[in-house]
Formats: sequence, C-alpha cells, structure tokens
Amino acid sequence: MKREKILIADDEADIRELLGDFLESEGYECLLADDAFTALKTFKENDDIDLVMSDIRMPGKTGLELLGEIKEIDEDVMVIMISAVKDIESAIAAMSKGAYDYVAKPFKLTEVVLIAKKAIEKRKLILQNKEYQRELERMVAERTIELQNALEELDNTYIFTLRALVTALDTRDEETQGHSLRVVKYTLKLAELMNWGDKEQLKNLEYGALLHDIGKIGIPDAILKKPGELTKEEWEVMQTHPEVGYKILHKIEFLEEPSQIVLHHHERFDGSGYPTGLRRLDIPIGSRIFAVADTVDAMTSERLYRAALTFEDASNELKKFSGIQFDPQVVEAFHSVPLDFWKQKRIDWDLTFQEPDYLV
Repeated sequence: MKREKILIADDEADIRELLGDFLESEGYECLLADDAFTALKTFKENDDIDLVMSDIRMPGKTGLELLGEIKEIDEDVMVIMISAVKDIESAIAAMSKGAYDYVAKPFKLTEVVLIAKKAIEKRKLILQNKEYQRELERMVAERTIELQNALEELDNTYIFTLRALVTALDTRDEETQGHSLRVVKYTLKLAELMNWGDKEQLKNLEYGALLHDIGKIGIPDAILKKPGELTKEEWEVMQTHPEVGYKILHKIEFLEEPSQIVLHHHERFDGSGYPTGLRRLDIPIGSRIFAVADTVDAMTSERLYRAALTFEDASNELKKFSGIQFDPQVVEAFHSVPLDFWKQKRIDWDLTFQEPDYLV
C-alpha cells in the first residue's frame, strides 16, 4: 500500500529529524526541509504530499508565508504549524488562514502522531467527497445528455407523426397539397427575420403552422372540395374549422400552445376576422406571423380556379392590407429581404418535399 507522505519544514535539524524518524516508524513517508524556500520547492516537485508540518519561525520566510503559498497550490493539503509557546497566537491565527491545527514546543511525539493521523484522515474524506462530487456531476451530465437525446427523439417522433397526418389531410384536399409543409417553412423563416422566439416558442410555432388546417377534418367533402363558390351556409361551416382544430388539439399537453395559433389563424389585424374577432396585438404573435406566410403560399400556388400568382402580386397584397389584415411588423419582415430570396426558397422547399425523406 502507498504510504501517506508528510513534508516537515523546520530550521532546527534535531526537531525535523526527530519528527521525521518517529513518523517514519509510524508508517509515513517523510520529506525534510530546513527552510520555507526548500519546503516550497519540495512541495512543488511532489504532487502527492498529504500533510505539511511547518515551524512558524524560520529564517528568510516564515511558516505563515509558506502556508499561504502551499494553499494556493493545493487547497486540500493539510498543514500543521509548529510553534514555540510565545508563538501560540500566531499558530491560532494560522488556522484561520487554512492550517488544520498546531503543536507547541516542546511536544509529545504521541500527540503529534495523533494530530497528523486526524489531519490525513480529514484530507482523505475531503478528496473522497470531491471525487464523489465529480462522479456525481459526470453521471448527471451523462443523464442530462441521455434525457436531452430522448426528448429530441420524442420531439422528432411527434413532428414526423404530425407531418404524416397533415400530409394525409393535404392529400384529401388536392388543391392544397404540400401547402401545410411549405407554410411551416415560410412561418419559421419570417420568425427568424423578426428575431423572434426561443427554441420552445419556435417549436410551438412550427406545430401551430403545421396543424393550422387540422380542423378541416370535420368539414364535409361536399364543402371542402366544392369547385364553385360556397353558399353563405357552406361558408359558415367552413369557418368553423379553426375551432374544430382547437378542440382537437388543446387538450393534448404539448399542443396546448400551438392550438392557440390554430384557433386564431384567420383573425385579422383590424378585428374583422374569425372566429373571435381579436385585433392587433391581442392576436397571438404566432397567428400573426402565420397569416402572412399562409397568404404568400396560397397566392403563389396553383389553384383549380386560377394559375399561381407571382411573388410580386403577393408582395403588393401584403402592402395593401398591412395594418388591416396583416401585422405591419410581419409584413416589414417579409420585405426585409428581396423577393428573389423568397422565390428561391419556394423552389428549394418544393424540391425538398419531393424527396422520399422530406419528413426529416
């Protein structure tokens, strides 16, 4: 077994050798130094010293100075001060600076060994506790990473499942196939241009944009797929889809926030929208961002009753109804980049959605 190592610093040769010989006989390995300079050099050269026993009064540098320098190197090393009777107050003061204890000359060797043993045991406990803390921190870090990975995998499972569901719904409405997936891209890009949203808010925004038309599952095909203009009664049925979507989603814990976006995605900035007639900043920010994204994609996509309009047309529409239908800040964000930027994004996104792994 490795022996505990003790450094003894005393300018009196008889004392340091007496201590060294006795402590060696008790099973300790001892290193001797005749002044504080030599003691500090020895301490730096040996990184496994458990205990330092130092005389307070030594020529050139005191034991108190040595104490401070040693503690800067290793705060956990134990230090016992050796003092003459007249230096007891200094020895006690040294304890407030990090010394473990002191012994007064003339001392009893059996008492010195007992104090040294207790000091080394305390050091062992401190080091064991620190090692335990390090191990605990390592385990916590590992578990945190595992939990983060599990949550990320769960989030991915959620989004894959939701996208598959929305893709199925889009297939039901042939006119708007791909719309839900594209509008998510527009919505998140607008949020980015506005410097809005933390990770959680953006995730809720993505879910809300993706599921905005989930309520159309409750709209009869005769109305949803009607090629001509809807009657007043049919339009009233169509206008229920935000509330239907909200009722489907809001009791699902992780979709509670997105359900608010779904409920209010047809509100208008001036309060003339539906289903609740909210206006201006009372409309959830996610719904206000989505409204612009939805209009841009709807106008620039093919419809049974018309060809796709241009991004210039969409831009003019946003400007015309800024402050009426749309939040002016979101409209401003859309125009903070050139229209060519949006044109290229549309091309890129359509190509992505055509790949077999577009849900990734």
